Amino acid sequence: MRGSEDLMIDVGALLEKVEAAAPIDAVGAVAAELGRMVDATAVTLLIADFSGRAVVRLTSTDFVEGARTHGPERAETLPLPGTLYERVLRTQQADVEPVDDGARMVVPVTDRGDAIGLLELDLPRFPSDDEVTDISSAAHALAYVIIAARRHTDVFEWGQRSAPFELAAEIQRRLLPTSYTCEAGQFTLAGWLEPAASVGGDTFDYSLDRDTLLISITDAVGHQVPAALVATLLVGALRNARRRGLSLAEQAKYANESLLENAEAGQFVTGQLLQVDLRAGTAAIINAGHTWPLRLRDGRVEEIELVVEPPFGVIPGRSFQVQTFPLEPGDRLIFLTDGMLERNAAALDVAAALADSSELHPREVVHELGSAVLRATGGDLKDDATMVCLDWYGGPRRDRVTEFGADTDRASAPV
Repeated sequence: MRGSEDLMIDVGALLEKVEAAAPIDAVGAVAAELGRMVDATAVTLLIADFSGRAVVRLTSTDFVEGARTHGPERAETLPLPGTLYERVLRTQQADVEPVDDGARMVVPVTDRGDAIGLLELDLPRFPSDDEVTDISSAAHALAYVIIAARRHTDVFEWGQRSAPFELAAEIQRRLLPTSYTCEAGQFTLAGWLEPAASVGGDTFDYSLDRDTLLISITDAVGHQVPAALVATLLVGALRNARRRGLSLAEQAKYANESLLENAEAGQFVTGQLLQVDLRAGTAAIINAGHTWPLRLRDGRVEEIELVVEPPFGVIPGRSFQVQTFPLEPGDRLIFLTDGMLERNAAALDVAAALADSSELHPREVVHELGSAVLRATGGDLKDDATMVCLDWYGGPRRDRVTEFGADTDRASAPV
């Protein structure tokens, strides 16, 4: 094992660069310092595009033909399908290729399985195994720099948008969790939303504490800003209720009453609230007028039949039934909105697609399903298509087995 004196990268010096730089310059400052430490001739951050099908090279210095501009900022969008970048994001493994007398290295930038982007370096030599490890560790640290820096600037948000958002999409974006993927010792989850041309008010959310995982998926009636505003009421009520420590039934009742008191008549939201007890390994669910979830277990896909209650915002004073949710180690669960099943997407067999997904990470599953529904509809989604994939490994609470921000042990994943 190497001691800290053997490391080629001084993480403390990198953090000093972060603190000294303005938020908008923090990532660039770290990249430049990292390049100096490893003698790189070029270091570039490629951040994942919101579409999930591209990465974006951000720069404020180089002229790039066809790049989008925002003042001095430039964003070059690079499609992922069939590229080295796609392979590195998918496998979460660094790639090193010889180039002339040196090498080009592409490294994932990841936090808890959330693929934030890639770091690309041009090196004057082919790196040793130790150098690859050190650079991969620095890329993992860069994930935290990006997470911190983006709280203070819109540059990353702007760069990730290949097309401008309409107002409804902007509101909807604020309702989603800041990370779409979460790896934990007992489970991995990932969510994704494919917005319709006329935004339909879908959301998903999750929260994890010491003993409990909470997941929600919701679909507000209507489209565009009115739907986004109704979704805002519902998500705000659910978050307020859970942060006040209310039970699952109380959260649902509070959200229902909040809609009735604050939304216009006739506005409602369908949804499911899932609560997993991490100590007991059991789960419960509330189903407010929503599409049944799917389960992949032992190679078979089936719907999980639930009692269907009225949507949120329909019946004053309604108390929602907390239903037992069947959960076994090895289960892969898909929660989805009806945009995945609408007439325009009838060519997509979601169950068959799920059956073929057993070797994929949940992050890949939701991306694959999102791409599949776009293919089935010719890109003409009439309603938002949203999904959450939960892999339940079970067992006692435990630490993850990780490498540079991504799980390395998925032996207990569904088969």
